[in-house]
Amino acid sequence: MKRYPYREVNTIESLPEPATGTNMIVHYVFQYIDFNEVPWYADDNTFIDCCFLGCTLVPGMDRRFESCLVLPRMNMLYRAFVSELYTGDSLYEGFDPEHEETFDTCFDTRVYNDYLDGGKRCDDIRITLARALHDHSISDAMNDFLEHYNPRDVVAIMGGHNLLRTDHFFENIVRISKALTERGKLMVSGGGPGAMEATHLGAWLAGKPDDTVDDALQMLSSAPAYRDSHWLQTAFQVRAKYPQSRYHSLGVPTWLYGHEPSTPFATEIAKYFENAIREDNLLAIGAGGIIYTPGAAGTLQEVFQDAAQNHYETVGDPSPMVFFGIDYYTHEVPIYPLLQDLLQRGKYQNLMLSITDSPQEVIDILMEEN
Repeated sequence: MKRYPYREVNTIESLPEPATGTNMIVHYVFQYIDFNEVPWYADDNTFIDCCFLGCTLVPGMDRRFESCLVLPRMNMLYRAFVSELYTGDSLYEGFDPEHEETFDTCFDTRVYNDYLDGGKRCDDIRITLARALHDHSISDAMNDFLEHYNPRDVVAIMGGHNLLRTDHFFENIVRISKALTERGKLMVSGGGPGAMEATHLGAWLAGKPDDTVDDALQMLSSAPAYRDSHWLQTAFQVRAKYPQSRYHSLGVPTWLYGHEPSTPFATEIAKYFENAIREDNLLAIGAGGIIYTPGAAGTLQEVFQDAAQNHYETVGDPSPMVFFGIDYYTHEVPIYPLLQDLLQRGKYQNLMLSITDSPQEVIDILMEEN
């Protein structure tokens, strides 16, 4: 029997009407609704096959439930049931760019500190359940967001978190991302600093004159590394000078690496507790191709994980793997000739490999493949 997705309700204003001629509300998910604000709604209707996530129920309301699931609020610093993705503003709620010390008390920092206090490998079932529910909700919200895009228009960029804002690779990534965004691609990254920040800065500046890139890079150059004072402050200053309302990008960071601040240039942020889920989702959604810029252990892990997904076609048709940096990926970290050799010998199949030093060629490859 075909199953239809639950319809999600996140506000009092969007409460559904009962089925025609009945008092039955069927197959809905209610998130963080306080039904005490609409007691008549709770009293007048019968709820069938519905989910109530973090809701406040009217006393006795559950007597009108048939085959319903009720999960109460978890009383964490964060919502276990997230109805939408984070943004730079919501993730850094409480941060004032004019007062850098407020970073220590903003939402993201408080959640990270709580994560450390509970333990990265926590054995408290209440905490692990809350984290799992949060990450499930984030995946659901991300899937809702991605429904607005053709999967082949989603392009990811992988690379090192230590890449300086003053490095020529950083600028190249910014310009690649800007151009691809302007050509209709949704740019995705791990949502942190370095190459990831460059990805979202490029998307943030999409639609603006090319010389805005030079100005933005100049503004950011006073704090080239994410450990530098004013790194986050300068990012918010660029956002304020060059606001973006037309183009989007998706960052997918994790609190496992919470010491690396998430970039506020990503307009949508899917932040996870569990890095394994985050990594798998990040690579799976890049159906339009993944660009590999120089990076260390994390980037190399992503290369082989992406290669396995393409080989087995576990998430659909294989996607292009574009290596940006010939010397790096053939000599310093000779992973490209290894993949070529394994592909030729049949150890891998379905790999669409290319390598270049040209930003324009990266753009051309991805536009041609899709």
